[in-house]
Amino acid sequence: QLQLVESGGGLVQSGGSLRLSCTASGSTNNDLNIGWFRQAPGKEREGISCISSGGSLTDYADSVAGRFTASRDNAKNTVYLQMDNLKPEDTAVYYCAADLKEMWPCEYDDLAVYADGPWGQGTQVTVSS
Repeated sequence: QLQLVESGGGLVQSGGSLRLSCTASGSTNNDLNIGWFRQAPGKEREGISCISSGGSLTDYADSVAGRFTASRDNAKNTVYLQMDNLKPEDTAVYYCAADLKEMWPCEYDDLAVYADGPWGQGTQVTVSS
């Protein structure tokens, strides 16, 4: 059974960078779109990015476009989210999830697409001002 584990979160100053990883175990996620999501305290979970199964297509929410970059290394069963120029408003728990509905193109803004897929446990990102 496919399981996803996020890592790479931490505390960083405003303007800094972090790279999150989403690693699959139990099965491969190589043929699945992966979405990235975040949930700040007191707010609803929001989608911020997705990457297609082959890595050729990525999409981003306006709030992170130009600062975040999704990529994947299918040989390592790992998807990455490079986060640059971080802002305090990026503080949240970040999650990855697998799209078992196999949407095309990948979608990040409809959480229902990922309702059936495994989600990781989340990794905390805190950006200080």
